[in-house]
Amino acid sequence: MQHTKYGTKTRRAAVAVVSAATVALLATACGPGNDEPAAAGTTAAPAATAATKAPSTAATASTAPSAATSAAPTKSGTTPSAAPATGAASATAAAPTCAPAELNVDAHQAKQRPNGTGIGAAIIAFTNTSGHPCTLEGFPTVAGAANGSPEHNAPLTVTHTGSAAPVRLAPGGKAWVKLTFVQVQGEADGYCVSGATPVAYPTLVVGLPGGAGAHQVGLDEGLFAECDNKVTTTALLATSPS
Repeated sequence: MQHTKYGTKTRRAAVAVVSAATVALLATACGPGNDEPAAAGTTAAPAATAATKAPSTAATASTAPSAATSAAPTKSGTTPSAAPATGAASATAAAPTCAPAELNVDAHQAKQRPNGTGIGAAIIAFTNTSGHPCTLEGFPTVAGAANGSPEHNAPLTVTHTGSAAPVRLAPGGKAWVKLTFVQVQGEADGYCVSGATPVAYPTLVVGLPGGAGAHQVGLDEGLFAECDNKVTTTALLATSPS
């Protein structure tokens, strides 16, 4: 907020007027007599000039508060209304989609999973490794793959569960998906209830929507064993499922 020092200007104008008046009186009182009219006229002229100029300065100073006072409320009045709008826009501005290189991915077996001897279900976590917020949203694609061969993969048929919403990841923040497989039954190589042959993948390629990339990930322990090449997946979540 600007503070205009009206008092200082007014005092200076007043001093100028008083000084000019004082000079005029002194010049008249101390001037020579009637026998030196020319000298008296010469001395009095500067005083009259100073007195004439001083009111002009005072008038200028007296008009300044009026102009500044009318301008100040306009600036003061518009600033509060503009500031909330700017703040609201910043608060609601969406973070960009996480770039593939900004995400670190890991996987572990879920605690809640179908009965059987396979992996049953897995939790995939995506960590924002950048220095700025980013966003993930939607359902992933899933494909089984060998170690180090993401391009040689077997896409799984994906069924969605739940609804999707944007997940904002702060630096170091995470988003999760839960994958639930058709469980392998039995011991040794196991079997599928459908009669199909069980498959075990060392890694999965999990594709994220919106340009967030396809990410190859292995379990912290074991293989992704499943039946029927089917998986049910949640959308990306802001809290870790179990």
